[in-house]
Amino acid sequence: MADKAHEFNIDFDQERKEILNAFRGLLRSSNTRTKEDTKKIRKAFDVALDAHKDMRRKSGEPYIYHPITVARICSEEIGLGATAIICALLHDTVEDTHITLEDVEDLFGTKVRMIIDGLTKIPEVFDENASIQAENFRKMILTISDDIRVVLIKLADRLHNMRTLSSMAPDKQLKITSETRFLYAPLAHRLGLYSIKSELEDLSLRCTEPDVYKQIENSLKSTKDVRNRFIRRFTAPIKEALTAQGYKFEIKARTKSISSIWRKMTSKEVPFEEVFDLFAIRIIVDSEPHLEKSDCWRLYSIVTDFYQPSPDRLRDWISTPRANGYESLHTTVMSESGKWVEVQIRSRRMDEVAEKGLAAHYKYKENNNNESKFDRWIAEIRDLIESPNGNALDFVDEFKLNLFAEEIYVFTPKGELRVLPVGSTILDFAYDIHTDIGDRCIGAKVNNRLVPLSHELQSGDQLEIITSSKQRPNDDWLRFVTTARAKQKIRSSLNDERKIIAQDGKEILERKFKQHNLRWNTKNITVVERFYNQNTATELYVKIAKGKIDLSKLREIESENGILIPIKMIKIPPKKKKINGQPLEPVNLKKDTLVIGDNFGDFDYTLSKCCNPIPGDRVFGFLTINDGIKIHRNNCPNAENMQSKMAYRCIKARWKGEKLTERVSVLRLRGFDSVGLVNKLTEIVSNQLNVNMKSISFETDDGIFEGKLKVLVYDTKHLRELMSKFEMVEGVQRVERWTDSTEEDVEDTVS
Repeated sequence: MADKAHEFNIDFDQERKEILNAFRGLLRSSNTRTKEDTKKIRKAFDVALDAHKDMRRKSGEPYIYHPITVARICSEEIGLGATAIICALLHDTVEDTHITLEDVEDLFGTKVRMIIDGLTKIPEVFDENASIQAENFRKMILTISDDIRVVLIKLADRLHNMRTLSSMAPDKQLKITSETRFLYAPLAHRLGLYSIKSELEDLSLRCTEPDVYKQIENSLKSTKDVRNRFIRRFTAPIKEALTAQGYKFEIKARTKSISSIWRKMTSKEVPFEEVFDLFAIRIIVDSEPHLEKSDCWRLYSIVTDFYQPSPDRLRDWISTPRANGYESLHTTVMSESGKWVEVQIRSRRMDEVAEKGLAAHYKYKENNNNESKFDRWIAEIRDLIESPNGNALDFVDEFKLNLFAEEIYVFTPKGELRVLPVGSTILDFAYDIHTDIGDRCIGAKVNNRLVPLSHELQSGDQLEIITSSKQRPNDDWLRFVTTARAKQKIRSSLNDERKIIAQDGKEILERKFKQHNLRWNTKNITVVERFYNQNTATELYVKIAKGKIDLSKLREIESENGILIPIKMIKIPPKKKKINGQPLEPVNLKKDTLVIGDNFGDFDYTLSKCCNPIPGDRVFGFLTINDGIKIHRNNCPNAENMQSKMAYRCIKARWKGEKLTERVSVLRLRGFDSVGLVNKLTEIVSNQLNVNMKSISFETDDGIFEGKLKVLVYDTKHLRELMSKFEMVEGVQRVERWTDSTEEDVEDTVS
């Protein structure tokens, strides 16, 4: 140990003191622990400290800081208790050290063992047909209905990993960021953890779009003083009126997250200066439970006495809370200076549920025995995981459907309110009521008008489902539904019917075997599967029952004493590429780096059309089924899907630094139309920068133009120079690099 301290110049005594200080900070963050809890937490800390004693993070710090920080996030930022703190301290021990699940159970009991098991990743055995990421996602999701703390600790773990992401290799950063945006941030949102969700999205943006992140961050800093002065003037009369009427309250100003501002800039196609709702005013009132709703509406009345509200921007999530339990009254009002301001009004309890999400939900549930929407969501998850044995990627995609952010409110004939995701259809509603009603649904009356199964519902619709005892689900129904519950129930019904059909096909094949004096055993059935090119026995039986397989061809298979002799398949090995007469080594997707411009293994690579990467872009390669390796930008619209679920098919890539050739890039320009504008732009392209232009198109509408230019540039520096020149042209308001994911068949890319 002394030699190691000398080699790395580490003061282990000082480190030990700092680790103990970090642990004491964790204990201080837990206000509700008992003496017995403290003993167990200390015991868990000692076990973790000893297990991780020789481990360090990529940043160089002792590994034990990670579980301590994760435990503190669970305690401080999520509001979990002693059991979660113990599990957070131990969460990596089984996966990374000599500690086993049996050891955990002996020391801390069965509940802690179960949670640690849920937090432990599946051993990574490489399989080109499976996604270990999706399998791990599935394992975590399956714990939701057993103990939600597994997911909450996993979110805390992911948050700390994202906060320390800069110490990771670039390809690891992209993989972790993609997983975060794909599953963890939506999951945090669904659990009501808005601050964690926003931070995860911000940290993801900082990784994928560092220039954009820095630009917005600097803009927020430079306008902070102006915002603060505006907020003080805006809130002054409201504070005075609330105080005069005897309310106990708190007013906060919440600045919109950087990722949220960027979404608004891209969706509305406006610059930072034109994002009007950079912040929101939050008024939190201390109310008795039975007065919460009326107090919030009285505060709304006081606010609108001073400022004119926008009738289109009133959101009443007090009367109809969101599915994750969020309650608040939102309005947007016009300030005296002519700026729109969002005002959020809520009680102290509502604010705690909004900030702490699930933990606060269960705290207040003790005083209210009614089933909440969150409890109902947990029940839906149980439905989803009744049959989790299918493809892990499909399972994760279906679960993600349950993380919907936007909701609609519809009513049964008796006026019962039902909450469904935007895009839900008649069938989604029918299955939300009951499986039998969904299976027998033939249509519905929506607002007394007859509509088909595929009809998309809108908020406020009242439905009456029409059923028939003769109706049965079919494959087309899967195209008509949005919710994971409906998809799972339809698939379950189809599988039941498929089993009946398969049984008929099996009996037909058995009779055929008897006619040919063949033995009914697994070996013979496998030979028949391969002969008819079927993947499973069930598929074989179903096609036999439906008459899609000609069993008379069984005579073509030779047999001996009732045993079929397998037909030998002759495989022609692919020709290996050679350089200077030497065959190239196979590609190692984990270790190799594709250098764009060099020959690479047995694979061809092409530049993806969906994002048109050019030298200077941060890129990665993706191994497709039919088209070799395709190069994508790290911020490609399809990168999140590929990196989050199929990182095992992604390979590091970089540009060769010499002999750059021209590459296609598309620019989109918007602004005010004027005479000679197109000539000015083409003059910059052709004469000033000597850029080759492949195509140009312009459209104008009431004096506003939008143009797309497809140009050939050498690298990102060349492209930025061209964009800068365009921005200087009078009338041009916005120049951006255009990415169109429809340029390429995404299914082919990720199949």
